[in-house]
Amino acid sequence: MTIGENSAQDRRSREGHATTRLEHCVAHTLRVIEAARIEREDAPVKAARRHLAEIYGVTRLNRRLERHRHSA
Repeated sequence: MTIGENSAQDRRSREGHATTRLEHCVAHTLRVIEAARIEREDAPVKAARRHLAEIYGVTRLNRRLERHRHSA
């Protein structure tokens, strides 16, 4: 084996290792996303998110009405 062949093998080995690490990272990220999606769909969490959205909507409406009153 020549030095050039060793270098090419080392590079392929590093690239293969990097690819494997990337695949593991992507797989882990997808598992985390799936767990978050499942948790978000859980009834108590979904209800709490809906409640917070309602509060946010009411708050925005109140602010808009207040600005309208001040400008009128």
